[in-house]
Amino acid sequence: MDSYGIYDQYYQRVQKYILATVRDSWTADDLTQETFIRAQNSLATVQDVDKLPSWIFRIAYNLCLDHFRSRKKSLANECELNEETGGLKEAVAQQRLEQSQMGQCVQGVVNLLPESLRNVVILSDLAELSQREIAETLDTTVENVKVRLHRARKKLKALLEERCTFEKDDRNVLICEPVPRKCGKI
Repeated sequence: MDSYGIYDQYYQRVQKYILATVRDSWTADDLTQETFIRAQNSLATVQDVDKLPSWIFRIAYNLCLDHFRSRKKSLANECELNEETGGLKEAVAQQRLEQSQMGQCVQGVVNLLPESLRNVVILSDLAELSQREIAETLDTTVENVKVRLHRARKKLKALLEERCTFEKDDRNVLICEPVPRKCGKI
């Protein structure tokens, strides 16, 4: 398979996975492009075509990890600055406003999952990888993926029940809203 075929076949799934992981569309676009640049540059090293999806998602996964490592240092500095200027309160208010929408509310709860569980849910439900492909991407066993996925969905359900209310509006559209929480808790 050539690099154009790979791009056409996997671009949207990789982009959805990265966007769900980094939660920033600009960064997701950059990391998605970098994923396909690296895939194109290393395509000749792929020996088993059946493992191509997990190989591509492994590149994306590693790029996301690198992104978070590099951001960790800058976020510490930014947080100190926000505390000095009161920007942290504004950021919390903005976050609550964004979470009032259905997708944001559920995504916010997904983000509360531990990384190992969150990654499995995102790879399964958004990137639509098989359990075998997820296992190859995360360098683990299919059995481990099954266990993580079961635990993730169980924990996600509990978190959604605890933190969100679900109602249908006058148009019969399901709406998710965060349960109001006491000050200091998000």
